[in-house]
Amino acid sequence: MAAAAEPVPAGTFLGFMAEGTLLFRRGEYGKALACFSNALKLRAGDKHCLVARSKCYLKLGDTENSLKDAEASLQNDKTFSKGLYQKAETLYTMGDFEFALVFYHRGCRLRPELEKFRLGIEKSQEAIVNCIGSPSSVKLENKKDLCFISRQAESRKANQKLQIKQTKDQKWTRKQEPVRNPKTERQLLGELYDDKAYLETLLKDEDLMESSTKQGIKVADLVLSGISYLDKRSEFWQQQKPIYARVRERKLRQQKWIRNKKQKPAEVGRYIVKSMEDIDMLLSADSPVESCKKAERVLKTIQGWSDDEVPNKNELIGNLYSCIGNAQLEMGRVEAALQSHKMDLEFARQNNLPDAVSRALDNIGRVYVRMGEVQQAIETWEEKIPMAQSSLEKTWLFHEIGQCYLELNKAETAQNYGQKSLQSADEEGDVEWQLHATVLVAQAQVKLKDFRSAIVNFEKALEKAKLIHDEAAQKAIIIALDCVSKSFIEELSEGRDETTVYSLKGSSQLDICTP
Repeated sequence: MAAAAEPVPAGTFLGFMAEGTLLFRRGEYGKALACFSNALKLRAGDKHCLVARSKCYLKLGDTENSLKDAEASLQNDKTFSKGLYQKAETLYTMGDFEFALVFYHRGCRLRPELEKFRLGIEKSQEAIVNCIGSPSSVKLENKKDLCFISRQAESRKANQKLQIKQTKDQKWTRKQEPVRNPKTERQLLGELYDDKAYLETLLKDEDLMESSTKQGIKVADLVLSGISYLDKRSEFWQQQKPIYARVRERKLRQQKWIRNKKQKPAEVGRYIVKSMEDIDMLLSADSPVESCKKAERVLKTIQGWSDDEVPNKNELIGNLYSCIGNAQLEMGRVEAALQSHKMDLEFARQNNLPDAVSRALDNIGRVYVRMGEVQQAIETWEEKIPMAQSSLEKTWLFHEIGQCYLELNKAETAQNYGQKSLQSADEEGDVEWQLHATVLVAQAQVKLKDFRSAIVNFEKALEKAKLIHDEAAQKAIIIALDCVSKSFIEELSEGRDETTVYSLKGSSQLDICTP
């Protein structure tokens, strides 16, 4: 007998997405998860919705489903930056720091302007060093028949083994493991140490362990899963920040007043990395107000430190102005955003930081477009052209400049920039940007009344849209093709009418001249 079809939830995709986002911000991750699941029933495979649901799973501690959704969001678009970041974050939380580092690097290559990928690289590298020591301490031997096994696969197998129910002979006894010093464990778990001690006490109550909940779940299973989770967290925190580092931090805090309250470089570095990560995460989670406030607080703190405490102080200040500007733009405060990005540009030029100059020009151009100052956006982005490093960056830059020229009705220049964008997209092999660039060229040709060429390019764009399964783009291109085809037919008809009139005039003159 065939399984009954899953009922379609009452509501719209956008409605469920909006409600889920709001619930996620409030910290109601279970309810947000349900909303995103309903949204996916209406639009299966939507990559943005998959990332949103993956975040919920991660907040709820379900790393396996979080990883599945993150990987699903990348199925049709391997360059989807939000999917890459979410996969990296999930792998990091699972303790798979090496694979997390790989995906942070991929995201950073695709979107170098996003601070979160750089911060991800830094925290993964720090966690790896905490686990195995510095690279110089590791000696590799060249042996035959080496097998490289994914740590990710090993981790999944380990999780599956943990889920196997205890046999009757084992009752509720846990597998013997090396006994960890209670003092060490308390330092690792912090406030959760008392919870673990309470769960271990419950294990000794045999009557309680034999009982079950109303849902039929054994209390013993719940207690053991809780202890297992705390053990995993303890191991994870040990990898991220070993005990010796925690003890050293505490001693430094105690001796701070003796050393004129000067912070150690390691402490400063950790504070900066954590703060920048928080700022970026708040902005990514659609909380620009909190992101802006956090960035302003960190900026004030860093400005109060000396150059000896923060060697790259000016670079950090510029970076923070950039973060503030991005948050202000999301809040709709365009004038304030422009001033913040100009401050970033000023610090970058004063300190001869070409990458920061490029970033600032990029952001200033975006703000000008939002303000409707298209000509100023063009001038800003054209200044950035020599600084563009990758083909992907050039593709985006040429496309945006061409789009601005199209708005100014300078169709010929727009066409030239569209062709440059297409050339860079071909070099990068990015089908999605090939689609955008081809559409821009076709739009410019329509304004130039070169309908034949426009039809050819729209047809090419349609093939690209089909290739990446972009249904919205396909519909828009088909409508544009229909309009251009009608204009082309009208042009041909007018041409025939003019030819006919000219022929009739010639015949009349011939008749008049004939005796």
